Amino acid sequence: MEETNVSLKLLIDRESQRVLFAEAGKEFIDFLFHSLALPIGTLVPLFEKQGIQGSFGNIYESIKNLGSIYLQPSVNKDTLLRPKVHISGGGTGLPLLLQNIESSSTFMKLYSCPRSGSACDAYLAYDFSAICPSCKNVMNREKNMVDPPTPSASTERGYVKGLVTYTVMDDLVVKPMSTISTITLLNKFNVQEFGALEEKVVNLGMDEVVKILKASLYSKSVLTDVFLLRMSRPEEDEPA
Repeated sequence: MEETNVSLKLLIDRESQRVLFAEAGKEFIDFLFHSLALPIGTLVPLFEKQGIQGSFGNIYESIKNLGSIYLQPSVNKDTLLRPKVHISGGGTGLPLLLQNIESSSTFMKLYSCPRSGSACDAYLAYDFSAICPSCKNVMNREKNMVDPPTPSASTERGYVKGLVTYTVMDDLVVKPMSTISTITLLNKFNVQEFGALEEKVVNLGMDEVVKILKASLYSKSVLTDVFLLRMSRPEEDEPA
């Protein structure tokens, strides 16, 4: 399967060997926000008061703090912050980072009770061996769930608006980028030698996606761990 061309522009401090922050477009921010829709995202509100290890909780806080003007009109913050998980045989996946991967089928199979015109019509199942809660018959009548129409070119998918560049911190805090905020960040990091700063563009594939998700659960320096340390010790990524 062919992956989309999603990239990050990292600002690296060579002296401290860390990623200060990254510039990212809509695709990467959509991916981060979409990660809350994974099953683990339902646990974040439970840990909100006690605190959560790593940087995953910062994605949650970034959504809470991001102004509504940056979100698509159809996006409801509550949907992201308190997602409802629907488990099906299709698995979860990461569609927002892999936008150009089209499913080989345009619908999924659903099943209903063979008794129509009754209270049984209120129930649907993913499995044809499911039992109807109303009449206890096997729900083996096949139905199809059709995908919504493909959005037009003028309709953006995802969570945040395009034509905006975002700052992604090493710990995955997300904010809209501006010249003033960049200068503030450089002062915050006490950067003395601008010659020690290096820009590096990295492309994201499924390997990097998995590493980011894993690192976000335990690390406060996700971008450094995934990109900078990996580049300095490439042998660690090699299979044993």
